Amino acid sequence: MFPRVGRGMWRAAVLTLTSSRRTPACRLLTTRDCTPPSALADAETIFSLSSGHGRCGVAVVRVSGPSSATALQCMAGLTHHLPPPRTAMLRSITDPIGKEVLDRGLVIWFPAPHSFTGEDSVEFHIHGGSAVITAVLQALGSVPGMRPAEAGEFTRRAFQAGKLGLTEVEGLGDLIHAETEAQRRQALRQMSGDLGRLYQDWSHRLKRCLAHVEAFIDFSEDELIEDGVLNQVDTSVSCLRAEMEQHLKDERKGERLRSGVQVVIAGATNAGKSSLLNTLCQRPAAIVSPIAGTTRDIVETALDIGGFPVLLSDTAGLRDSSDLVEREGVRRARERVEQADLTLVVVDCAHVPTDAQQAAAFLQGHLRSVLPAQEPTDTAFPADRCLLVVNKTDLLPEGERQKLDTELRQVPGLPPVCLISCHTDEGLQDFLTLLHSSVKTLCGDPLSGGPTLTQARHRAHLQQCVAALAQYKMYRDTDLALAAEGVRLALTSLGRITGRVGAEEILDIIFKDFCIGK
Repeated sequence: MFPRVGRGMWRAAVLTLTSSRRTPACRLLTTRDCTPPSALADAETIFSLSSGHGRCGVAVVRVSGPSSATALQCMAGLTHHLPPPRTAMLRSITDPIGKEVLDRGLVIWFPAPHSFTGEDSVEFHIHGGSAVITAVLQALGSVPGMRPAEAGEFTRRAFQAGKLGLTEVEGLGDLIHAETEAQRRQALRQMSGDLGRLYQDWSHRLKRCLAHVEAFIDFSEDELIEDGVLNQVDTSVSCLRAEMEQHLKDERKGERLRSGVQVVIAGATNAGKSSLLNTLCQRPAAIVSPIAGTTRDIVETALDIGGFPVLLSDTAGLRDSSDLVEREGVRRARERVEQADLTLVVVDCAHVPTDAQQAAAFLQGHLRSVLPAQEPTDTAFPADRCLLVVNKTDLLPEGERQKLDTELRQVPGLPPVCLISCHTDEGLQDFLTLLHSSVKTLCGDPLSGGPTLTQARHRAHLQQCVAALAQYKMYRDTDLALAAEGVRLALTSLGRITGRVGAEEILDIIFKDFCIGK
């Protein structure tokens, strides 16, 4: 937490930093939520397999910490010297105790601070057989001062050394777990620091606002603060709040792209919902039968639709039933539709009236029975949240099918309509094109515009930040101390996203901007 600094503490800080009788090493309490780089020298040396598990051609074993050079020397036979930094050298990898040759591979030396973790580091590029990997890891464990790394410990040390910000660490994790092209692009952009730079800019501006307000509270009576300082803070706080609110109005696009778009197939029984699921995932994921009510639970599968991640769910047919199990399936289906980002409402074409007006009325009534309740004034269904899929068109004569297609596309108020046949794949390509367009709209382009929110925790902390800035405005004219507390809380909330906030940074701005005490 960012500590509340009162008038007395500010004056004590001024005396500490300006008096020649005090040691310049004295500083105000620091609350940086990370280990300073100097403390990393006392850390244990860790090692782990950094490449994937399983049989492979090459495996990479990483070592990081003060004993890295010792491990390299005793396992690669380099008793009198170390190899040139960041240069691959072919060496025999030996057991430091038994002197048995374990493998022959490449070793690379990364001296601090020019390494991923900021510490001395070594990489052993060895053959990827499980026996070789096990032998090398056991040998490293026999070197004094070394231990196996815990999950994520290399990245944690990189963060502690200031090599990566917290948002960049999260981007790295997302990049490792990315399964689609769009996820890779978003994660790479976040890892490159775009999101972190945006939050760091906001953090710097908040620090300046807080420093100016605190300086006004503590030193305005001594006429050390120029007029108009608070007006500048008012303008900055207002601009920051507007920028954050705009950033939050992203319709969760980044979060959807990171975790997958929730697409739900819904409709009446025997409309072909399970057939559509099997067609899209190209395997018999759900049971298909002519018996109504076959699907009674949620059947979910993950898909890559044009580079975008989709979690596709098949649901129970919506109807009234006396069967307790089927009723529970219908309840779960309606619950999943409520949570869906995009709903595919499937209709059996045999149930659609041939008359255009009757067909329009039937489909609108069917959509209202499937989709969540709309406002009474709404006459159109959200085109970006719903697609109408008319299935089993192979049972219609060609002329009748074309006529139905033309008429439905002209009906106002309906969402986009696709006529398909899961039996013959007719119309499937047009449906996939429309589905891809809808999913892309829901996720957005990860490479265009400003960086987007990717984590639910980012959103929660930013909402707290906006609320805290509203507190500043509320108390600005009545209680400046409470107004300053609002800015402090906003800075703390933002610091929980970036992982860094320190009280000494506020003092730096105070003395830089106002030169108090000269």
